[in-house]
Amino acid sequence: MKCPFCECSDTRVIDSRHTEEGHAIRRRRECEKCGKRFTTYEKVEEVILVVIKKNGSRESFDRNKIMNGIIKACEKRPVPLSAIEKVVDDIERGINNMMEKEIQSSFIGELIMDKLKKLDEVAYVRFASVYRQFTDVDTFVAEVKSLKGGKKGE
Repeated sequence: MKCPFCECSDTRVIDSRHTEEGHAIRRRRECEKCGKRFTTYEKVEEVILVVIKKNGSRESFDRNKIMNGIIKACEKRPVPLSAIEKVVDDIERGINNMMEKEIQSSFIGELIMDKLKKLDEVAYVRFASVYRQFTDVDTFVAEVKSLKGGKKGE
């Protein structure tokens, strides 16, 4: 690390502490040449994730879109916000662990549906009806039947 005062590269760390949020480390350094002290911050470089939409367009990954979709599906259901936040955290962590720079929106949608199916079946059907674009009652009934059929085999 170069000293911002004399640009000497011989500096030493005097003190290291985590920031309040815990997402970075604050380091106090001292220049070996001029003796002046300065502060640096070290944090993990986050990879920007791009979502490829159904129509081929691309946009930045937005955690809030997932959160809002799940909240909407869980409206008037006995699902605590903490459970929704955990689902969103799990989805985001899973996507980040894939180490991909681009991901299909359909993959994210399927992840959401898998998590909702375990969290609340009514919320799952609500989300599926929008995500899979149910156009008639028969499609809706078929989804509910497949949901009920899956429970018997568990």
